[in-house]
Parts: sequence; C-alpha cells; structure tokens
Amino acid sequence: MNDTPVSHIPQTLPRFSATFDPHTIAEIQRAAATGIYDIRGGGTKRKLPHFDDLLFLGASMSRYPLEGYREKCGTDVVLGTRFAKKPIHLKIPVTIAGMSFGALSGNAKEALGRGATAVGTSTTTGDGGMTPEERGHSQTLVYQYLPSRYGMNLADLRKADAIEVVVGQGAKPGGGGMLLGQKISARVAQMRNLPEGIDQRSACRHPDWTGPDDLEIKILELRELTNWEKPIYVKVGASRPYYDIALAVKAGADVVVLDGMQGGTAATQEVFIEQVGIPILSAIRPAVQALQDMGMHRKVQLIVSGGIRTGADVAKAIALGADAVAIGTAALIALGDNAPEFEGEYKKLGTTAGAYDDWHEGRDPAGITTQDPALAARLDPVKAGRRLANYLSVLALEAQTIARACGKSHLHNLEPEDLVALTLEASAMAQVPLAGTNWIPGKTF
Repeated sequence: MNDTPVSHIPQTLPRFSATFDPHTIAEIQRAAATGIYDIRGGGTKRKLPHFDDLLFLGASMSRYPLEGYREKCGTDVVLGTRFAKKPIHLKIPVTIAGMSFGALSGNAKEALGRGATAVGTSTTTGDGGMTPEERGHSQTLVYQYLPSRYGMNLADLRKADAIEVVVGQGAKPGGGGMLLGQKISARVAQMRNLPEGIDQRSACRHPDWTGPDDLEIKILELRELTNWEKPIYVKVGASRPYYDIALAVKAGADVVVLDGMQGGTAATQEVFIEQVGIPILSAIRPAVQALQDMGMHRKVQLIVSGGIRTGADVAKAIALGADAVAIGTAALIALGDNAPEFEGEYKKLGTTAGAYDDWHEGRDPAGITTQDPALAARLDPVKAGRRLANYLSVLALEAQTIARACGKSHLHNLEPEDLVALTLEASAMAQVPLAGTNWIPGKTF
C-alpha cells in the first residue's frame, strides 16, 4: 500500500495531440464560430523539403576552385532566345515575380521597379494592369496576361519587354485570386473596371482557351500583336511539372516559369495554400527532364520560384537545371514587410512581426500590402528600392561565392554533380546522391 500523500504524487503533465495540436483546435473553433474558411496571404507555413536539405561539394583535390578577386564568375542570363526578336538580357538570374497593383500599394510597385532596375534585372506587373510609376521606374518589365484580364490593354502590353501568360500560381494551382473590397480603391476599381469597395474574385482559367492547343493559338496572337519582338513566358503552378512544362513548350513558349507551393499570394483560402501543389524542390528535376527530352533545355529558359531566400537557394536551383529564379515574398521583406519597427501595430492586429499574413485586409503597417493612402505613404519607394537592390546584390554575390568554390566560371556551369542531399526525401526529389554515398533513392546503378 502506497502511503505517499496525494499532494506529493507526481501529476501527469498536459499533453497536446500531434493530430489536434493547438493551431488545429483553434482553427476548428474559428470555423465553428464563423462558418467561413480562413483567408490569408503569403505561402505555405508547413515545413517542407527545401533547398536547405541540399549541400554543395566545394573544390578540393579533385576540383580546382576559382580565385574570388581575380577570376570572373558570370551571373548574366538571356531570356527569350527561342523566337523573340528582342530577348531580355539580365545582369543577374534573379527576377521579381508578378505582384499586382491592388495587392500592393503604388509605392511598393514603384520600389520593386527601382530595385530591380538598379541591379539590372526585371520585375513583373501582376494582375490588374500596369501603372505609370511601375513602367517609368522599371528598365525591364514583364506584363502578366492573366485569366481575369483585369487592367489588360494592348497599349500597355506593347510597352512591356516581355509577356507572361499565367496559367497557374504555386500557392494555388487550379485556383484564382482574391482582392477584398477594402483594397478596391477608386484607382484600383478604375484600372480593373470593377465597382469600388466590392470583393473581387479572379477566374481560375482563361476564358478564351481550354487547353494547350488553344494556348498555341493565343501565343501566336500575342506574337503578332507585338511584332514577334517580345519573349512569351508561360507560368504554371507546380503540380505535374513534367507534363505541364512539355505542353507549354509545345505551345510555343520562349520561357517557362515554374512556381512551387512555397510561393506567396496576396490572398486565398489557407486550405489551398497548405494542401494544394508540390514543393519547388520536387518540381525542378521533372521540369528539366521534360526540356531535355524535347531537346529544349537552355533553348527554352526555365525560371523557378517559391521560397527563394538566399544566394545558396539561387545557386542550388540553377545547379538543378534552372536558368533563373523569381522572388516575391523575399522581395517584399526586403522592402520592409514584417519589419520589427512596426511590432506595436502588428500586436494591435493580433499578430507579431515575422508572422503577419493578413495581406488581404489592407491594414499593413509597413505600407506595402495596402491601398490606405496614409499607410501607403509610410513606404518611401526610393529607400525601399535601395534596400531591395542591396538584397538582390547579396543574392548574386552569395551565388557567385558558391560557384567559384565549385570551380565554375559562370553560375550556369553549376550542375547536379555539385550537390548532395541530407535527407532521403531531398535526395529522391532533387535526384542527387545522399551525402556520403553514391545512392539516389529509386535509381539503380
């Protein structure tokens, strides 16, 4: 018989369920209270296999490194060499992804153009059309042609340096976008031909074509409208990359853009962001394989996006076969999104710096994802553009550092042989050996 007083018996500690964790319970309670799904911006927040699961094999006895101060390592890339009369020449292989005026403030769009131009790369319009500020401060501007056709007009299309036909987006492949009424200002409404202050839903597919054969006709139409001068991109969300890339190439694309599920969005259902699509790490090699099987690798350029953060990410994407990368969320962070200086205001919104994702509400303290004139005025486009330019420069320098360590005189000389994986999942997805072995899951030797 145990004579220990009840008060002295150790108590079992509360244990949270791995299935019904606090976040899941809170979401069930929120859904039960409101009857509506959760909407937010940004990309997936779950942990996924990513570029951090890969490492480079630097030069040693069997490889010869390049001297950083005396031997050059190129970073330039040319996009649109297949059919366009005027392909795009960029100094660095890091571009700015499409983000609309409406989702972003006018100052934010101007800052993106300024930053990209300062380092010799391109930026992209996004849904809703082209603003004069964006065109005026962007040396190289890609015009997105989306299912909604919001803001689309031929005069602006012809002013662009390239055209990107958007079929899908990594955060929501198979779905359309949202712009809630609080962000439909008078100017946004006028550009999109929408009523002011009313929620907007973008279409999930183009209204005038239903498949790759129709896309081929649409691409030819766009080429004729622009005298065959502009490169034509096709953007897809990562889902079935081998077949999607092959069909885009067959339809006549000069460039294909592949966006993984870590890519951001201005607003959509959280269930979409977290449960649809595949990580960019798992999508690159099938896409490259499709290009290789068609004899089109490096002839049709591949841009990948979705969670690109560092120069190491850039170098790894290129080593796996991409020609360039695009950044969205990282660019907004460089402008000042989720900055600690606004912590007090983030707390008033029920969040904290580093976690703010209610971009659809239009109350961004940093003045980036808002149409509120007072908030938007907080973002100085000159200073923000300078921060973005600094960040882009660091990405290029970091990628160069890695390439030189691998003995490469150009970033595009990086190859899968320069990489190993730290996990079985990353090894299988990237099709590079598990570190310390020559084994790739699913491969036989």
